[in-house]
Amino acid sequence: MPVHIDIRDGVAVLTLDRPPVNSFDLALRRDLRAALAMVMTKPGVEAVVLTGGTRHFSAGADIEEFAAGTRGGATAVPTLPDVIIDLDQAAKPVVAAIAGTCLGGGLEVALGCHHRVVAANATLGLPEVKLGILPGAGGTQRLPRAIGVKAALDMILSGAPVNAATAAKLGLATLSTGDLIEDAVAVARQAVRDGAKPRLSLLRAELPADAGADWFQRQIDGLKRPLPAPLACIEAVRAAVELPFSQGLQREFNLFRELVVTPESKALQYAFFAERRAARIEGLSPDVQPRAIERVAVIGAGTMGAGIATVAVNAGLEVILLDRDEAGVQKGVAGITKGYDAAVAKGRMDGAERDRRLGRLHTATDLAACAAVDLVIEAAFEDMGVKQDIFRTLDKVCGPDAILASNTSTLDLDAIAAITSRPQSVVGLHFFSPAPVMRLLEVVRGAETAPEVLATAMALSRKLGKVGVVAGVCNGFIGNRMVEEYLRQAYFLVDEGVLPWQVDGALERWGMAMGPFAMMDLAGNDIGRAIRAGRKALGDERPYSTFPDKICALGRFGQKTGKGYYQYDPATRARETDPEVDALAQAHAKEIAQEFGLSPRVIGDEEIVARCLLALANEGAALLGEGIAQRASDIDVVYLNGYGFPAHKGGPMFHADSLGLENVLRLMEGFLEGYQGQFWKPAPLLWEKASAGGRLTA
Repeated sequence: MPVHIDIRDGVAVLTLDRPPVNSFDLALRRDLRAALAMVMTKPGVEAVVLTGGTRHFSAGADIEEFAAGTRGGATAVPTLPDVIIDLDQAAKPVVAAIAGTCLGGGLEVALGCHHRVVAANATLGLPEVKLGILPGAGGTQRLPRAIGVKAALDMILSGAPVNAATAAKLGLATLSTGDLIEDAVAVARQAVRDGAKPRLSLLRAELPADAGADWFQRQIDGLKRPLPAPLACIEAVRAAVELPFSQGLQREFNLFRELVVTPESKALQYAFFAERRAARIEGLSPDVQPRAIERVAVIGAGTMGAGIATVAVNAGLEVILLDRDEAGVQKGVAGITKGYDAAVAKGRMDGAERDRRLGRLHTATDLAACAAVDLVIEAAFEDMGVKQDIFRTLDKVCGPDAILASNTSTLDLDAIAAITSRPQSVVGLHFFSPAPVMRLLEVVRGAETAPEVLATAMALSRKLGKVGVVAGVCNGFIGNRMVEEYLRQAYFLVDEGVLPWQVDGALERWGMAMGPFAMMDLAGNDIGRAIRAGRKALGDERPYSTFPDKICALGRFGQKTGKGYYQYDPATRARETDPEVDALAQAHAKEIAQEFGLSPRVIGDEEIVARCLLALANEGAALLGEGIAQRASDIDVVYLNGYGFPAHKGGPMFHADSLGLENVLRLMEGFLEGYQGQFWKPAPLLWEKASAGGRLTA
């Protein structure tokens, strides 16, 4: 049964048991309602404690159930609001004993209880805004009444959880100092003695004393992006202040119902499930089990290597950081230590935790130090000869069961693996910079990578707190192969007279976190130049614009030199347009116009966005057809987590589907007639899906 009942001297302890995370699906709702009805009428039971065990109170509503939108799902009786009203109006005191995850509908259930007690490991939050919706079971009405309107709206708009100590400080719950259930039972018994059944539904939602009449409007004005869900969250919380509780609930429900069908919500829900699907490896036997990884060596103590080492240390692994000499190693360690010191100064960790993490970090300058590790991650200079030399040595010094991984972002993993006697033990682990921040990890499967090694790499990605996506071997794998076509179109737009800041502005207004020229300034324009040169050396004769090379010829490599496509404030790194770049771009466009006979024309935001984003989708369809990516949704996960693609747009493949593939082909046919139109030949899979009226993400 999903709910277990244990009666302890007059207190009924109801334990939710719906693995893996106690989601409130129909079965759990029904059983909880039945259990509540039984204990409310059972003689000798004076109070109730509701708990979910030690790891998960509840992760919330069953997302698949409400996303399906079918009868018998989230709208089937009893609904989650029905169960919460039962708790709220219970004749006997109900105490929520919260350990571990308490999110979304789980927190709404806890808010329906009369008292809340939290264990030290509890995390409480309302993350619905991240799915393009709002808390739809009373969360926007009860939370403001529990902790005040400002604190509640902060939690609801951010979607970020709070820890147990913060929850106690906010007045959301009482912090347990001993055994959680015993403490909750004690609170329940005290409530019986006091006759205390405080119902949040009977309280007022209070604005800050100095709020002023325009407080809610200021919250709207302060939104980074006025998307439907955050706007509706503000409106729902306003209803908590201005309307009686029952009317506020109705307003919340109406807003929820409107949000579920918005394009933004559909895209965010798609992204949620896409991330789940990415963890599944197609064709992998369920008998394949990942290896245990406890000791890791990271080769290269530069920015990327030090970042990877930090990620591994944070995950509790023992790490050896290696570089060619002691000076290089110590520079890497100094950077890691500086990062931890900053976290301590900001209160994100205490000094003892910093010292524990640094205690797991060891250093070496000889690859022989890798002899006893479970995994080596090579993060050396992006040069095939350098990497092959390293792997040749690792093959000799590492134990027979060690996994050898490369952080290469573009090079042929199979050529690296071939230099060893164990290509089956070689895998790509392509971290994105900065490694401690970026969630994406491309897990590259070589031609001979063993299933067990691939499974280990994907399991490791989860342990490291990363979103792992399996990719096959090709130039640039998934993300960088696609971004090359995105950049190619951005540069061609400059050839046709569009200024770099105009390209960036169009894409950023559309929703991209950063336009292509600002992105290259961050990555380093010299790196882009090296990649183009490498492609040409390998026989790739496809034309590029010469404009980025002209920028590099001026030493404008980006943020690291203070100038690139923009100029940067030395203190804040804030970007500003640079007249020198504008003049260079205009002179360059005149040269191209003369060379190709181009007539002047105005290129607006719509064409800029379409050319850049459809270049992504077309290349994504090509690599999907080649089997480089397992599924279209994996490609979207890469772009959502590694390239600043807006989550409320779903990803480049989802975006193409949302336009309609027949419309995508029509746009591409138009571009095919324009400048450098040879790049607009549809990928075979795109043509096939469009011709059949299908979708890439189906």
